[in-house]
Amino acid sequence: MNCKGYEAVVSFDDEAGIFYGEVANVRDVITFQGESVAELQQAFADSVEDYLAFCAERGEKPEKPFSDSFLS
Repeated sequence: MNCKGYEAVVSFDDEAGIFYGEVANVRDVITFQGESVAELQQAFADSVEDYLAFCAERGEKPEKPFSDSFLS
């Protein structure tokens, strides 16, 4: 999944019945979860928006996503 250049790595927890993910192309920790694909996608977008808003509130520049070549 991709949101504003941020790439997600997603897994499924069979025991809990939820999808969970983390943004992979930044050093900061940005996580999200959902019980359906639609919920997961929304949670990912919300987490990215929350991260950007948090950085703005603190007067910090958000970490820019690494390029795709670093993920390969």
